[in-house]
Amino acid sequence: MIDLIDIGIDDALAFRVEGSITKDEMTTVLNHAREKIEAHDTIVLFEQIDSFGSVEMGALVEEFKYLFEVGISNIRKAAVLTDKKWVTKVVALEDKVFKSIEMKCFPISEREAAIAFLREA
Repeated sequence: MIDLIDIGIDDALAFRVEGSITKDEMTTVLNHAREKIEAHDTIVLFEQIDSFGSVEMGALVEEFKYLFEVGISNIRKAAVLTDKKWVTKVVALEDKVFKSIEMKCFPISEREAAIAFLREA
């Protein structure tokens, strides 16, 4: 399940992941990303991963279509909250691969620090 959340930053796409991800949920999040980009040109991401299950094939297709159509050049920063060590390793790798996006992983208990990171210019 993916739930959109409000972290008090206008240009933030913020969501929480718990369990499996459906095509409809992915479509909702990606449509919200499009709206934020239209309104602000660039965005920041806030992703809280409480648990991670399966991802429907349709959800992956939607994400690939989005990446092909919109890309990632409009993302300035990404903060990922998780207590999952494997996610922390993936974010560290992504930070090296996607050099134009400043990415940082935070423990779930450091939500306010993650939000402060996204607010920094």
